[in-house]
Amino acid sequence: MKSKDIKNISVLGAGSMGHQIGMLCALGGYETTIQDINEAALTDAGEKLEGIMTKWVKKGKITEEMKNGAFSRLRYTTNLEEAAVQADFIIEAIVEKLDAKREVFQKLDELAAPDVIFASNSSTIVNSLIASVTSRKDKVVNMHFFFPPLVMDCVEVVMSDETSEETAKMTMDVCERINRTGVLLKKEISGFVANRILGALQKEAMYLYEEGIADFKDIDLICRKALNHPIGPFELMDLSGIDVGYYVMQQRYNETGNPEDKPSKAIEEKVKAGTLGRKTGKGWYDYTKEGVKN
Repeated sequence: MKSKDIKNISVLGAGSMGHQIGMLCALGGYETTIQDINEAALTDAGEKLEGIMTKWVKKGKITEEMKNGAFSRLRYTTNLEEAAVQADFIIEAIVEKLDAKREVFQKLDELAAPDVIFASNSSTIVNSLIASVTSRKDKVVNMHFFFPPLVMDCVEVVMSDETSEETAKMTMDVCERINRTGVLLKKEISGFVANRILGALQKEAMYLYEEGIADFKDIDLICRKALNHPIGPFELMDLSGIDVGYYVMQQRYNETGNPEDKPSKAIEEKVKAGTLGRKTGKGWYDYTKEGVKN
């Protein structure tokens, strides 16, 4: 298979990442299927995308014709087999848990055609840990989008020792087709580049907060004003989802066994309490209060 042969893309997971990745693919001209086991998640995804694309038309980012064309290429299903059988390229964007990803990839390997590429949107898990359950290790790659995918113009494309050059090239070609800047990493490492740098920043921010050096709001303020960051580390945790960061840190700890990689006590408490950031209305900040930008 060549890049020009990729006509149909299936995105697994309709959550905060998956539905927007799916729209990028549809806008790029691919026949696109978004699959999720939860029917309500698919309904919510469709409503959110309709709202986003309507705003884009009003702002002149796309035309009404482009919007209608993208939606005409977009389908939703709860059936994994349906999504896998018709796909030429599959992007996995499910929960950041290794066991869940391995289970899905094992099923995909049985359902999808032998030449179909499997790309994982994992933000930290290297593809070799997932590919080992498939019979196509050369066709598995990381394709790490950043939140929110419809805004952030970067995708880390990461090869393992067994990912073929052809797979990497075709994945980079897909990035170009969907108007995203792909950056190819030929050596895999947990967390890749962006999240390792971000993780170091967040780890230090949590240390300063838990040691009582500064309040989390002041740490965010310093990062915005002194370092010129668009948002501070605690605001970013709320935006991305505190649970997402928790799973990333837990996975890193599972891989390294280094206590320094474990999620901090404060983050663990928020996950247990279900205060996960903007998506739940409360995280580090309370988004239900008047005057707090949601």
